[in-house]
Amino acid sequence: MTNPASYRPKAGEIPTQPGVYKFRDAGGRVIYVGKAKNLRSRLSSYFQDVGNLHARTATMVTSASAVEWTVVSTEVEALQLEYSWIKEFDPRFNVKYRDDKSYPWLAVTVGEEFPRVMVGRGAKKKGTRYFGPYSHAWAIRETVDQLLRVFPMRSCSNGVFRRSGQIGRPCLLGYIDKCSAPCVGSISADDHRDIVDDFCDFMAGNTNTFVRRIRAEMYAASEALDFEKAARLRDDLGAIQKALEKQAVVLGDGTDADVIALAEDPLEVAVQIFYVRGGRIRGQRGWVADRVEEGETPDLVEDFLLQLYAGADDHDVVPSLPTPTPSRRCFPSAGAAGSGSGCHSVATRGRCRRPSPATPPRP
Repeated sequence: MTNPASYRPKAGEIPTQPGVYKFRDAGGRVIYVGKAKNLRSRLSSYFQDVGNLHARTATMVTSASAVEWTVVSTEVEALQLEYSWIKEFDPRFNVKYRDDKSYPWLAVTVGEEFPRVMVGRGAKKKGTRYFGPYSHAWAIRETVDQLLRVFPMRSCSNGVFRRSGQIGRPCLLGYIDKCSAPCVGSISADDHRDIVDDFCDFMAGNTNTFVRRIRAEMYAASEALDFEKAARLRDDLGAIQKALEKQAVVLGDGTDADVIALAEDPLEVAVQIFYVRGGRIRGQRGWVADRVEEGETPDLVEDFLLQLYAGADDHDVVPSLPTPTPSRRCFPSAGAAGSGSGCHSVATRGRCRRPSPATPPRP
């Protein structure tokens, strides 16, 4: 155990500008990364009497043997550099929000010539577009099975796809019109891509467009006395409505939003996020993290949002905050008195720029 006074910077040595700082242990490993509007004020708080510090903070400063800092021009640069360092060094004392379970994703392999829809778990891969996550894999499989009537895109594995192409005969889904059978050349790559794009638009929340289009085509077919086509479109419309019934409507105006709830106690922080698209809940996910220090609720929310959105891909659009600030309502958590507090924030979807990893300047 190290005495923090042994590596405390000299008086006046720490600048008052914004910046990012690192604590290192005796082996040179980075164990904590933080940012500050005023480096001198922030770092000085770590070198007070250890007995006055939060237990985890006291453990961190007594495990460290050196502190370094980098001055930046703005708070935005500090945010970018902090994210870059946390991702690079994975410090053990930083708050890490871990999944409380492995959630299933709905994935579309848009990087392939003939994209495939599938349900999977684990880390995201490049060239794949993800929807969700969802609470139950069986529920999203049922939804996909219904939607394949309307969007007959490929859903088979690469092995089945190649084998069907070799024998010149599609699998069962091709015969029951739940796949357009690109494996045997029944549809071109461009036309199949159009089906995939429509499916992705539907899963992204643009449902009303497809409902109106199919209903109009159904009425047109009926007026033209093409009752077979009208019946098929009627069944397609029923499949869409059945899929939509599984998703609760929470915002009647059709808003796209990420609804985040946070509950905390002296030891842990728990976060739940509901992905709302077109006013309907499209996915849900939860995280739990150990408290590292006595940070205020806004600091915990900031840390969570940084980890949630900073690594998002182009389709995980960062919510745009209402002007001038997001709507936030804090209240006691449900359950036993004194169990913690909760904070709900709602942010609508928009095109905000994500923090990008910055090249750390020299101290």
